[in-house]
Amino acid sequence: MHTQTTETPQQVTDEKSATLSRSRWNWNRIRTVAFGATTFVVVFELTAGSVWNLLQIEWVRVQLSHLGYPHYFAYIIGAWHVGAAVVIIAPRLPVIKEWAYAGCFFLWSGAVASHLSAGDGVEAWRMPLIFATCAIASWALRPADRRLPETQLRRDRPASAGQEGAGPPENRPRAWAVPIGILVVLYAVSFLTLPAIEPALHERAVKLGWLTH
Repeated sequence: MHTQTTETPQQVTDEKSATLSRSRWNWNRIRTVAFGATTFVVVFELTAGSVWNLLQIEWVRVQLSHLGYPHYFAYIIGAWHVGAAVVIIAPRLPVIKEWAYAGCFFLWSGAVASHLSAGDGVEAWRMPLIFATCAIASWALRPADRRLPETQLRRDRPASAGQEGAGPPENRPRAWAVPIGILVVLYAVSFLTLPAIEPALHERAVKLGWLTH
């Protein structure tokens, strides 16, 4: 004798709700990890790039000469590197973040275009293309508190106006402590690794034909 089990509409609804919740939780976890990874790449490149440009290391001077840019251009983009790194890693500041992300895209896509115009192969413009892609991904995956209200995704919006203030207040000093600490570490790494990186950059410039020896 077989016993037939019939699910009630409430059980079916609960199962669908549980499945949807698990799917949403998995997507949020993937999104958070992807945002953190791409943002780290963007901020690290900005900090290292600001050090290289402001110190005008050989790699920067040779590359600017090869592309036809004046050497003082390094100081300009180096200073903007610093500002963009601070704004992107800082909490909130959604309006300024839009400008910072746009500037990163213009910077790295412009580098790709410059190398293509100079006749360089993929070896020269591959890295700026990767950084531009990471900037787009970081911008697209940024959480609700880093978005302008009109660009927030529907699932990121509060259910009611009374919930808009929910969550930790990110204007407190503690919210800035972690971003500042990360920037300090990244700048320290950029400075300390520079003596070891410069010989490798010199060899790469020679390999690319930007230097004769």
